[in-house]
Amino acid sequence: MTRAGLVLSLLALVTASIVVRAAYLQLVHKDFLQEQGDERFLRVVEVPAHRGMIVDRNGEPLAVSSPVDSIWAEPKAFLEQHARWPQLAAALGMTAADLEKKLAPDIERQSVNEKPRQFVYLRRHLAPDEARRVLQLDIPGVYAQREYRRYYPDAEVTSHLLGFTDIDDVGQEGLEKTFDTQLRGIPGQKRVIKDRLGRIVEDVENIQSPQPGRKLTLSIDRRLQYQSYRALKAAVMEHNAKAGSAVIVDVKTGEILAMVDQPAGNPNNRADLKSDLLRNRAVTDAYEPGSTVKAFTIAMALESGKWAPASLVDTRGPLRIGRYRVRDVHNYGTLDVTHIISKSSNIGTTKIALSLPAERLWKVFKDIGFGALTGLGLIGEQPGVLRHFNKWGGEIGHANHSFGYGFSVNMLQLAQAYTVLAADGVRRPLTILKRQEPLDPALERRVLPAKVTQQVRAMLEQAVTSQGTGAKADVPGYRVAGKTGTVHKSIGGRYAKNRYFSLFAGMVPASDPRLVMVIIVDEPKGGAYYGGTVAAPVFGRTMGGVLRILNVTPDDMPTMKIAGADQSVVRTAP
Repeated sequence: MTRAGLVLSLLALVTASIVVRAAYLQLVHKDFLQEQGDERFLRVVEVPAHRGMIVDRNGEPLAVSSPVDSIWAEPKAFLEQHARWPQLAAALGMTAADLEKKLAPDIERQSVNEKPRQFVYLRRHLAPDEARRVLQLDIPGVYAQREYRRYYPDAEVTSHLLGFTDIDDVGQEGLEKTFDTQLRGIPGQKRVIKDRLGRIVEDVENIQSPQPGRKLTLSIDRRLQYQSYRALKAAVMEHNAKAGSAVIVDVKTGEILAMVDQPAGNPNNRADLKSDLLRNRAVTDAYEPGSTVKAFTIAMALESGKWAPASLVDTRGPLRIGRYRVRDVHNYGTLDVTHIISKSSNIGTTKIALSLPAERLWKVFKDIGFGALTGLGLIGEQPGVLRHFNKWGGEIGHANHSFGYGFSVNMLQLAQAYTVLAADGVRRPLTILKRQEPLDPALERRVLPAKVTQQVRAMLEQAVTSQGTGAKADVPGYRVAGKTGTVHKSIGGRYAKNRYFSLFAGMVPASDPRLVMVIIVDEPKGGAYYGGTVAAPVFGRTMGGVLRILNVTPDDMPTMKIAGADQSVVRTAP
């Protein structure tokens, strides 16, 4: 054989050997190769993106996403480490039985020669240092995955408004759900090389960078939220009440500065979350507003020109309307219109309302926002019920509507209505987001004459004096205008004899209103139930701190007695 033939024979033999080896590997030994390939290959992994922050109007954080690690396992590898399960369980704060329960489906699959799952969570949302200690155990098949957990610095103080996210950081209630699309981040992707233990050994390339969620800046002032919450909680506890709500609105801009509820839950502890503790009652619950709407009945009467603040009305009662009776708490005799408000006379209000068509009162209620959603888009908001005046049921229905029975509103609607009185008859759209630009005048609408609302404000000031029902809403140094309300609760279609809502709606400083606040306390117990006794003090306690925080100049300088001194001093504005 020639040298050339020998070389060709060797080459043919080598080629044949390669072909045989390749056939063997592909056809006979493919399971081994597949397993090795699975352990050493290029993968595309997700890069998590954190949820956007929620901050108050001053940039203070109300909801933030903190980095956490979730521990997961590849069952096939982890099932072979049964002897180390107790060690891992202890590090995870679990028991070996807990781990076995999580892996039960994979154990069953293995027993019937089926492949286990490729992924199972063992523990979600561990602090990074805790996860690091777990990984240091170096147990095959156990890994960590970076995620984010929502944290609420003010806990229960903002829980009803903000809502919460689930374990996957998706909004479930409140503003977290309303603005979920804006807040949710878009995960990125990168290509990596992993070793046989599933650990990333090399970043190959960035495919798509993660996009964090957008920041949400609320109109809420965290300081005012706390002041309101503290005062409301104290009142609910003092009177052993079932629940309570309060709202503060900026008259000039329509921004909601505080919205609080009781009782409350802590969204940072999901184990104790109950829907009743997170319901935003200020918008989800509708109530008959009672005497708080007498201000609008009087505004309607003044606008008609038929009535003036000094007009007199005989309020002796009871007032008979068909087979029904309208009564006052006391027999006030003859009152002028101003004192009908300050004394909260049902009879006086009814006589004024019945002197004018029901349609006029219905139109005022519609114009100030009753019976319609506020437009904020808050989850679960109820529009309340305001039937057409033709369905009021005659004079008694007309009378009932004039002093706040026969229809329902939520607290946000009542606050919006009082901003109309405070803003000289102009209705401005409310917002839960901070206004970055001045409000467009085209969005404002006049619904009452300025002169009329100024006259009503003067009457409401009389209601917050020692001679009125709202004296306990007084704020030293400031003129306050407001109205109390005490409403029998409707249970099963009948008014309960001893179950009440206590309300107060007011504005301050009355000379040039800056803020409106409404309060409702549900079922106060222990004897006190009048709005002036239960709800009005919440206004006084809250606004005393709020006006100082906002540095609002006092507009009333009463003579104040210094404790332990024999002389009086006049408090002056700073």
